[in-house]
Amino acid sequence: MSKAKKEHYVNNKEFLEAMTVYKKEVKKALKAKKDKPLVTDYIGSCFLKIANHLSYRPNFINYTFRDDMVSDGIENCLQYLDNFDPAKSSNPFAYFTQIIYYAFIRRIQKEKKQTTIKHKLIMDSNYDDSALQPGDDAEFKNQFRDFLQKNLKMEDTPYQKS
Repeated sequence: MSKAKKEHYVNNKEFLEAMTVYKKEVKKALKAKKDKPLVTDYIGSCFLKIANHLSYRPNFINYTFRDDMVSDGIENCLQYLDNFDPAKSSNPFAYFTQIIYYAFIRRIQKEKKQTTIKHKLIMDSNYDDSALQPGDDAEFKNQFRDFLQKNLKMEDTPYQKS
């Protein structure tokens, strides 16, 4: 006996149909000079499923800001929702997966930049004010600075001291 066919988490045919119906509703609303209709729950759930499943890929799984990545991906899908044209493409799953993928990449770049700035500020800061306790001596300060320099990797960073 053969295995039962595995169901995908987003049915591309149903997603395409929902996108086609939504695009028709948007055109009707624009002709009538009304506000655009809200995105349907089905389309929103598809965006959420795509973003969540993409965030479990090995190249995204270990980031602590995965929730921010998913949120950015969904936000970008809503932002570029009107750019999808069912006449040109019959694969909305691939279109929105690419949007979410690049949103993830942009979030990772932003977070790395912020981490680099934070590390640079720690390296340039006065330790007396931030991390040292009263009574710590100069030897401890040097050990602490050496520890930070070894563990905070500063190479290949976009931050430049001006």
